Amino acid sequence: MTQTPVRTPEDHAEHHSHVEAAASVLTAKQVAEAVPVALRKLDPRQLVATPVMLVVEIGAAATTVMSVLDPSAMGWLVTLWLWLTVVFGALAESVAEGRGKAQAASLRALQTETTARRLRGGADGAEELVVSTDLRVGDVVVVEAGERIPGDGDVVDGVASVDESAVTGESAPVIRESGGDRSAVTGGTLVLSDRIVVRITSDPGHSFVDRMIALVEGSERQRTPNEIALNVLLSSLTVIFVAVCGSLYYLADYSGAHQSWLVLTALLVCLIPTTIGALLSAIGIAGMDRLVRRNVLAMSGRAVEAAGDVDVLLLDKTGTITYGNRQAYEIVPVVGVTVTGAENAAVLASLSDQTPEGRSILTLVGRSMDGPAEATMVMFSATTRMSGLDSPGLNVRKGAASAVAVWVKENGGQVPAETDEIVGEIAESGGTPLVIAERRDGDPARVLGVVHLKDVVKDGIRERFDELRAMGIKTVMITGDNAATAAAIAKEAGVDDFLAEATPEDKLALIRKEQRGGRMVAMCGDGTNDAPALAQADVGVAMNTGTTAAKEAGNMVDLDSDPTKLIDVVEIGKQLLITRGALTTFSVANDVAKYFAILPAMFVGAFPALDVLNIMRLSSPESAIVSAVVFNALIIIALIPLALRGVSYRPSSASALLRRNLLLYGVGGLIAPFLGIKLLDLVVSLIPGL
Repeated sequence: MTQTPVRTPEDHAEHHSHVEAAASVLTAKQVAEAVPVALRKLDPRQLVATPVMLVVEIGAAATTVMSVLDPSAMGWLVTLWLWLTVVFGALAESVAEGRGKAQAASLRALQTETTARRLRGGADGAEELVVSTDLRVGDVVVVEAGERIPGDGDVVDGVASVDESAVTGESAPVIRESGGDRSAVTGGTLVLSDRIVVRITSDPGHSFVDRMIALVEGSERQRTPNEIALNVLLSSLTVIFVAVCGSLYYLADYSGAHQSWLVLTALLVCLIPTTIGALLSAIGIAGMDRLVRRNVLAMSGRAVEAAGDVDVLLLDKTGTITYGNRQAYEIVPVVGVTVTGAENAAVLASLSDQTPEGRSILTLVGRSMDGPAEATMVMFSATTRMSGLDSPGLNVRKGAASAVAVWVKENGGQVPAETDEIVGEIAESGGTPLVIAERRDGDPARVLGVVHLKDVVKDGIRERFDELRAMGIKTVMITGDNAATAAAIAKEAGVDDFLAEATPEDKLALIRKEQRGGRMVAMCGDGTNDAPALAQADVGVAMNTGTTAAKEAGNMVDLDSDPTKLIDVVEIGKQLLITRGALTTFSVANDVAKYFAILPAMFVGAFPALDVLNIMRLSSPESAIVSAVVFNALIIIALIPLALRGVSYRPSSASALLRRNLLLYGVGGLIAPFLGIKLLDLVVSLIPGL
């Protein structure tokens, strides 16, 4: 079992506030570094991906030509602010991308070419010195204290302390060892002690660090289905407004209110959804960046969006709902067995058990024992849910009550009713019972006693589950404990449901069942046996301490290996979707308000009845056009920090969130242009020539 960091709710809140503070700061240095990148993004070949901004650029180019051929103060002002509109849109995306460049630079330091000691012919071969870029999948290398691991791989022999701070940001070293779920190592990390043999699992250019760099820089970012759908909608609206503005030229001429192509171009840019068109990419990049700042890597924007749509959250009990440090509290023998006899069997069954629980049994008993000669250790696994020892004349098992009961019956024994009573009492108290059994000299197997493991539910976890419930998310606790223990802890923690005595196959079956019901499922895992479920889940968060198979199966990797963070991932996903929806609402509402600023000013001379719509009473048609164009550009700059930080999110139902956002961003989007354009008009009207 992989040990995971334990964070109290206070730690979580403090870390969350630091992350949000860092994410919300937009420094002058960041903007200065983003400007050259933004200017390069003005290449029409790049703007094809955002048709709305491409139309704005075409309009800016057209008004430039018009202003050169027929110079006027209004023409040059409109041209200037149309170009600034395009630049501001590119700047939003450049700033969002630039926030990951510092982390990418530190990661590149890990990619320096090193000398590796490759073993010819496998783990028992002779050493040869090669450069790390010559290593390929399947090569076996030796790494000792003070050396950097030359490539991603799995430890196949030995145990060592490894400094992974350059990747995870965590200064404390971690243990990496062969077998189990802590065997994966990352290229470029430093071995601090001992010696390990590593089998390389990735070719140069395809390592975990390479993927991290690509992700934080955004070079591998692909549009998500939701982004594509929204982009199609925005493009459709743009096409409609292009047709409308083109038709207005002839309608205005026919009505005796001639309008120049310069004015109609300005009108077009003000009417199309430039605000959300300019910020759409930045919102998606910033969502992934917020995850990176929480030390979670999302392999795609689709994974982040899926987190926002999650309906069911599968959470491991140990380390997520409880503190994960279950310790042996007492060993209860059954009738006819001495305490010493039960303790000796528990010690023998725990000799091969490297889990914290197994080691705590040795600590509780306070003495060690040597196993019998020619003994074969039976390792604990998630499938068998037992550990023990097999030797001539003696077989010992310790594990989940149901698993040991099956073993006892298969070996000719019976489980006494007293065992069920002890197991039930421990389970009902919220503890975890482990049954001890043995078989001697071919006699029927018999139960010797029960180990009582104690764990504690994390403070504040019930409140977090209440928040998830308010969001409409169902929480399911996954545990290897029996049903009684699971029920007691589930009730204390406040989860909606639980899956007891769960095997990897049970997890996979539960995920498929929920998905067949049309629900989106998120889970976390760290072992090879979790890989199928991680791959099946809509959001699979693999722990960085886990195996290579688990990290490849999931669509996110938590560098802190903190399973509690799955809840944060869901909240960030929802914040991304809410931010995109809120700014889309604001953008559309903005456009509606701009109709009242521009159209009455343009046509009130030909159609006096339109005067009733001229509620802003702007100084002149020219001032109205220029003020609207300036506001259209400035609102993009004003909203960049919000797009990067994300809309403030409070756990509540979908209907409550919709009402709140319609009120705040819908009504706000209507009011802001009225105030902004009116104030700008007061300034613009003072410019000579307007």
